[in-house]
Amino acid sequence: MTAQEMLETTKLDWTVRKEEMVTKSGIIIPDKVAIVRDDTNSVLSVMGDGYEMFQNHQLMDLLYQISQSTGLQLHKSGLFDDGNLVYMQLKSDDLKLGNDRVEGFITGINSFNGATSLAFGNSSVTISCTNTFFKAFRSVDSKIRHTAGLQIRVDEILRNIDKLLLEEKQDFDKIKRMSETPMTPVMIDLVKNLLFQLDNTDRAMTLDDLSTRKQNQIARFDMDMDIELKSKSETAWGVFSSATRYTTHSASKNEIKNQQNKMVGKTGVIERQLFNEIYQMC
Repeated sequence: MTAQEMLETTKLDWTVRKEEMVTKSGIIIPDKVAIVRDDTNSVLSVMGDGYEMFQNHQLMDLLYQISQSTGLQLHKSGLFDDGNLVYMQLKSDDLKLGNDRVEGFITGINSFNGATSLAFGNSSVTISCTNTFFKAFRSVDSKIRHTAGLQIRVDEILRNIDKLLLEEKQDFDKIKRMSETPMTPVMIDLVKNLLFQLDNTDRAMTLDDLSTRKQNQIARFDMDMDIELKSKSETAWGVFSSATRYTTHSASKNEIKNQQNKMVGKTGVIERQLFNEIYQMC
């Protein structure tokens, strides 16, 4: 599939433009522009007039060049918030864990509202339960800001892709270690404390004394954990997978919003902290 065919298939074959912002009485608002989707004329955001757009076709062309150079295949792409955040993925390696499999991807993201600069990071999906996990979208040379000096050096991006592939291998080694380490009550407490932001007062309470909202959240998590521990056994990996199952499927009824929060929101920050701290316990 060509880059253009992928754009059309995933409905990302649109561009954005900048428009001056004007008050109702005709006064031009200085230093501000509206970022507008050309196909729908919907306003995605309001940015400073120095903001430079990196179009979807530019990101797809970049990933296509990376694919041609590395052999990694274009996998999928999508958007959140009417296109304010766009992501595209390349398929990387897999990790076999017994009867289960963790699939790896290199994910590129771009925004039209300043939420993120153009960036790349590792992500994974556990096949048995479609739980997703996104590592931080970071790497000094692969984060490019939306300014007038925005220029893409493919050679620098490729070097960072190599770093991400090495990091993925290291993460797979950590997952394997976690899958071989028995879980402990401390791991479960860590997950609940971070996921549900339990402070010292909350921790001193019984479940019945917590707010109804937190009671319901913890009850839902306990159900998810029961499912994960049965399929992955009572291991550190099973505990972490309980967290990613909850954040993928149960944190809210809107799984698309869950995915966005995991990719670039607070949920992703918590998951990465959990991954690191649980691994340190192994």
